[in-house]
Amino acid sequence: MILANLLAAPPDQVEQSVITELQTSIGTLGQARRSILVEIQNRFPRYEEFVNPQVPGFDALQDHLGPQEALIVIYPAADKTYIWSISRGKPLAFAIAASGRSDLAKMAAKLRRTLAPVPGTLGDVPDFDLALAYKLFVTLLKPVERVWKSAPDLVVVAAAPLGTIPFAVLPTQPARLAPDEKTLFAAYRKVPWLIRKHSLMRLPSVSSLATLRSLPPGNPERRTFAGFGDHYFNNRQMRQAAQEQPVKSAPLASRGGRLKVRGIRVAQSDTLDNPTIISSHIGMLSRLPDTAEEINGIAATLGADPRQDIYLGARAAESRVKNMDLSNRKVIAFATHGLVAGDLDGLDQPALALSGPDVTNDSEDGLLTADEILNLKLNADWIVLSACNTGAAQGAGAEAVSGLGRAFFYAGSRALLVSMWPVETTSAKMLTTGLFRFQEQSPGLSRAQSLQKSILHLLDSKTLTDASSGQTIAAYAHPFFWAPFIVVGDGG
Repeated sequence: MILANLLAAPPDQVEQSVITELQTSIGTLGQARRSILVEIQNRFPRYEEFVNPQVPGFDALQDHLGPQEALIVIYPAADKTYIWSISRGKPLAFAIAASGRSDLAKMAAKLRRTLAPVPGTLGDVPDFDLALAYKLFVTLLKPVERVWKSAPDLVVVAAAPLGTIPFAVLPTQPARLAPDEKTLFAAYRKVPWLIRKHSLMRLPSVSSLATLRSLPPGNPERRTFAGFGDHYFNNRQMRQAAQEQPVKSAPLASRGGRLKVRGIRVAQSDTLDNPTIISSHIGMLSRLPDTAEEINGIAATLGADPRQDIYLGARAAESRVKNMDLSNRKVIAFATHGLVAGDLDGLDQPALALSGPDVTNDSEDGLLTADEILNLKLNADWIVLSACNTGAAQGAGAEAVSGLGRAFFYAGSRALLVSMWPVETTSAKMLTTGLFRFQEQSPGLSRAQSLQKSILHLLDSKTLTDASSGQTIAAYAHPFFWAPFIVVGDGG
């Protein structure tokens, strides 16, 4: 800027020697910068890939895809959307959709309202907008289906604003719900969902495919699991937990049956998505006690040791995560709040909320930020981020997937399992524990295929039952129950 101003000034007002000196200094600094960048690239190649990823060419992408996989890349621009599909042994498919970023944002927001309603009762769950979902399928996927249709496993890169919609909920044919059946939501079992024929995984970028597929396999001698859940964010929650007695689930009553939904909440009375909240801190976060069941369920499925592999309540501390050896764990699960910049006072990046400093009595603030995750040493096949509401606030929370995801990948994870909206407790536990059960039973299944099997098992076979009468009152077939989790990263 200074040099530009000097060059623009009249010649009689500027000495040439000053301009020459500035030009020399700029040249010297530029050369020094280039030397430093070369040194970083040589000594820390993974860091260079992280901050400046290079997009591989068409042939390289094909080489990184498995024989059963197809890659779909969707890039919304201002007034149109560019779509590519690639698989092995087939020519590239390319299409341009007339809908631009603004159009897709409106459609995604409208569809999401029927996916993430945060209902209090079964009767509060709205009808899913099948017509709009099929319109998105026709707009985004059908134009290039000649490449991906025969591939059982789909790899999707979809830029904003599509990060808040799981593609599993897109019908592949026009669909209308049949008249109400005896079992609530059972009619959704007849919808031709994309997930029925294709497993799905998401990638944060095209370049990440090559990076993740180039990682060496993990050490088979690693411990199976480490799980963190049921965090105490203040001392009151810890005292209440000490007085709790095991209780049976309350009976559900027809469409008015109560649902337990996990979401980001503050002070038990309002949510972080409310723009009227001026100030908030970690001690105001609500406890998620049911996450203990999920952590215990995954641990039991994987045969983990409850004493060495499960960390709940005050034991689920930030200092423990930072100081323990996580490089020898295959699966690491965090069942807690996923936060984005601005959710709490002073928070300027995505973070996971762990037990609060008033509870743990250590020097940490209880927030495992993206910067701190970058410093972890991981060698994990899975990172599970459950109940984290990473798609909250009309999609602003998708930053948690992007920011936390990139940090976990850089730290040494191959894949993430993340929730897209506040999840219903029972179905969430069935999905996550079912996923690992299928993977344990069939080691040849990929991570994305294991999630697909768990989703279909929940969708087609599981129901909500009245605890007092034993009567089946609802199916878990509405996508609100079965679609919140997605695989981000290497689904292989």
